[in-house]
Amino acid sequence: MDRVQFEDVSKRYVLGDRLNAREALAAAARRAVRRTARPPDELWSLRDVNFSVADGEALGIVGRNGAGKSTILKILAGITSPTRGTSRTRGRVAALLEVGTGFHPELTGRENVFLNGAILGMSRRDLLRRFDQIVEFAGTERFLDTPIKRYSSGMQLRLAFAVAAHLEPDVLVVDEVLAVGDAEFQRKCIGRMAEVEQEGRTVVFVSHDLDTLMRLCRRGLWLEAGRVRDAGPAESIVRSYLASGLTASSSGGTLIGSGPVTVRGLHVFPAEGGPGSALFREDPFTIRVEFDLAEEVPGLDLTLFLTTPSGVRVLDEALSDHGPVLLAAGSYCAELTVPPILNFGDFTVGLWCGTMQEDFVHEPAAATFTLVGTGHDRPERILVTNAPFEVRTAPSPPREPGMTTRGGRQ
Repeated sequence: MDRVQFEDVSKRYVLGDRLNAREALAAAARRAVRRTARPPDELWSLRDVNFSVADGEALGIVGRNGAGKSTILKILAGITSPTRGTSRTRGRVAALLEVGTGFHPELTGRENVFLNGAILGMSRRDLLRRFDQIVEFAGTERFLDTPIKRYSSGMQLRLAFAVAAHLEPDVLVVDEVLAVGDAEFQRKCIGRMAEVEQEGRTVVFVSHDLDTLMRLCRRGLWLEAGRVRDAGPAESIVRSYLASGLTASSSGGTLIGSGPVTVRGLHVFPAEGGPGSALFREDPFTIRVEFDLAEEVPGLDLTLFLTTPSGVRVLDEALSDHGPVLLAAGSYCAELTVPPILNFGDFTVGLWCGTMQEDFVHEPAAATFTLVGTGHDRPERILVTNAPFEVRTAPSPPREPGMTTRGGRQ
């Protein structure tokens, strides 16, 4: 049974329309008199959007800024209504769209838990029953009796998500706000949303963190300019979205060398694809260096190295690792194919070219790229080698004389 249904939903906004009720009536009267008045500027945030989400299903929505993702969530949460079409939501909806929504800055954290819970439809009895769980999840015990205006945005997010997640809603709607929290809290939130899905509830999730979206959601919806461009399995939708060029994977510009070496370009792309394609953790990728040699250089070497955002060098490969480099004057293209041993995340490509005596090119950040995972990898590790484990029985250690086993005699 479908928990959420969108049927030909369109949403229009009138640009610059900030009138109160009295001003709106006066403006309408003036427009009735001045029939030749210029019509107001309009923005259609959604156009004929159709989709449904079943019980116990998690739907991830991707798209560029302004594609209409947040508008869908606001319609689901009842914050706004469609201009055309029909939106149906069965059951209780809990929405986390903006940090601190439903909080009063002058009230304490404790008071805001009850206020926010009441706004979301929780009874006082339910709030009292779940209060300790909410506070423990948020990790704000020390600040419960402090006014919420003194909370950081991260602390407000913790408390707001904790209340929404323990509402036991039929539909949980979550926007990009999770990006405010730290890594540990994000893992807790994702774990909680996964539990909500396993409990048979429905989750609608919007995020630019595509790996998290794929870990959480089985189905994906791709919005572009307010319309549904594609829908299907989340991994397939993310691959198509990345391959479309909406999210740049990597590309390095022209690097000007010195002496006899000029590097014309550096690019990173899937080993089975081409420049501009998405990079996935499970697939090998290729780093291509295009360079010119004005003359033969004895002892010439070229090195490519990869570093993480924290500066850890995780790969360092040189042409000379495979034997002497003997290149005459001319144009060349060197390619290094990296097997799928790196975890998902951001990486920087560094390039060095020279001899033992002289550096011709040294670019520690020649290009950047992102490997997208599919949710099966632990985010804390850098390498994924899948090194084999071997487990075998071991002989029991000999007992020392005089030892007594449980229930036995000496």
